[in-house]
Amino acid sequence: MKTIAALQPTVTAASLDFEPTAAELDAIEHEMPLIRAEVALLDAQIMTIDRPANELDTRRVRRARNRVLAARRDLTNRAGTVQPGGAA
Repeated sequence: MKTIAALQPTVTAASLDFEPTAAELDAIEHEMPLIRAEVALLDAQIMTIDRPANELDTRRVRRARNRVLAARRDLTNRAGTVQPGGAA
């Protein structure tokens, strides 16, 4: 019988016990409109999984996709206007 051993050191909960930095929280807050739009799109798509899509469902998914595209556009435009020093 062969012995099986881990090749990498074990990962403990203590090594993963940390909080996000302020910069990470700011980045999440900055991307929150896009995250919300993507969740709404996913919700609209989930509603149409188990049944044929009717006209209302098709409109709902299309509008959700448009909101995602608009949120991505706005996020990209805001990222382009931010100066390296943090001033807009």
